[in-house]
Amino acid sequence: MNQQYSSQLLEKAVEEFAKLPGIGKKTAMRLVLHLLKQEKKSVESFGNSIITLKNEVKYCKECHNISDTDTCLICSNKSRDRSTICVVESIRDVMAIEATQQYNGLFHVLGGIISPMDGIGPSDLEIESLIERSKRDEVKEVILALSTTMEGDTTNFFISRKLADVDVKLSVIARGISIGDELEYADEITLGRSIINRTPFNTTK
Repeated sequence: MNQQYSSQLLEKAVEEFAKLPGIGKKTAMRLVLHLLKQEKKSVESFGNSIITLKNEVKYCKECHNISDTDTCLICSNKSRDRSTICVVESIRDVMAIEATQQYNGLFHVLGGIISPMDGIGPSDLEIESLIERSKRDEVKEVILALSTTMEGDTTNFFISRKLADVDVKLSVIARGISIGDELEYADEITLGRSIINRTPFNTTK
């Protein structure tokens, strides 16, 4: 049975909230009604923060992480180990690995993984910029920290072929992460140990 709305404004707001991932119509309705109960200034602040984020957020010119400036806080931090680059699928994975406090190198956000079924090919990802970064003299190791799925493994293999002639050590996080698991959902201890116990990436499959 379709939800009956007493207001087109309410219906429109619920429809917009329901477009968010993991938000159904009932949850969207609850969120909208909650906002209606708040002070006008509070709701305006909420809305303005989203608009400001969309209009002003930047992506780091080095690693493609979200940033307020052209170079993110991680890449601009002189205390980070610049000889190591950890390759991840998304910004959420950067946050997950940072939460472990077990890694002090740099990151490279691909912006996804190779998935022909979804129409995502190598050219849609930040792979070429990774190859260029890997050629810098200070880079000694590239860690592949992608989800342990078929798409993740395909992306790992593609990157390994692109780096075949580059003088860097190529490693992959230890399989403390279960096969088929998304990286962002791993607990911090397991993910931290996977980073520490990373193994050389085997290209002979």
